[in-house]
Amino acid sequence: MKEAIVLLNMGGPNNLGEVEMFLHNMFNDPYIIRTKSSLLRRFIAGLITLTRAEKSQDIYRQIGGKSPLVGHTIALVEALQKSIGNNTVVDFVMRYTPPMADEVCKRLKEQGIEKVYLIPLYPQYSSTTTQSSLDDFESTAQRIGWDVITVEIKHFFARETYNLCLLERIKETLDEDNAESFDIIFSAHGLPQKIVDQGDPYQRQVVAHVELIKTLMQEKGFNFNGIHLAYQSKVGPMKWLEPSLETALRELQNKRVIIVPIAFTIDNSETDFELSIEYAEVAHTLGYESYRVCRCPNEHPLFVRTLTELYEKMK
Repeated sequence: MKEAIVLLNMGGPNNLGEVEMFLHNMFNDPYIIRTKSSLLRRFIAGLITLTRAEKSQDIYRQIGGKSPLVGHTIALVEALQKSIGNNTVVDFVMRYTPPMADEVCKRLKEQGIEKVYLIPLYPQYSSTTTQSSLDDFESTAQRIGWDVITVEIKHFFARETYNLCLLERIKETLDEDNAESFDIIFSAHGLPQKIVDQGDPYQRQVVAHVELIKTLMQEKGFNFNGIHLAYQSKVGPMKWLEPSLETALRELQNKRVIIVPIAFTIDNSETDFELSIEYAEVAHTLGYESYRVCRCPNEHPLFVRTLTELYEKMK
């Protein structure tokens, strides 16, 4: 039986011309804009795209004219392919920008793939990310008449190898400095409180993830001055998960901080721009002596090993 591993992620503009596509597709996702009327959802998506496109293009212009997400994902796919060998195909699908499910499903079908292992690149499960990506792939496969067996992974935040990878990124960011002189803020992508109240487990898993890493850091002798959790990327007037990252920065007494983007596996505009530029300016204004942002796992060998372990467990 011919098999494939497919990594799933939200995607990001490959160039400035794809910014409007990215915004429209994201806000037209029923898992993001939860209205019963598809017509109303399309109207809202169009309105958001119209009002945010220019600002979003400027953001991507400041980080090289595109999202870094696709480039890192390609490098990750190549490293994972090397890790598992050529008997299993490794590919990837983006939810809102190319390569999207239609293109990849057709290609894998033509290659005679009969079984696919789906690994969403979100450490914690949320209906807005994990479920949206899984449903998109599986509904596309069904639509094109591809009778493929799918095996899914829903989350992997508790895997030791993955958390060792995060610890390596923290160590890189700390460099030769003393951990006791820094606070750590684990920054997770925010979510409307309403979605959490409806039963989405994302917040619970983020909190559990922080506790796991906290224990791991203590075991490895990394005793930071303080460890905190905050949320970033709020959009619109609705109540979102709290505290916000800005609030956390304002309330922190120690002005030496490391930010760990705990909800992202691949660097994107939320890390390269929002955390590394926008919030860096906030920290500077607040008088921080040192403000540092960890890189995401990206194609780190321990993340490649994590994905290899997940695949072997799913088989």
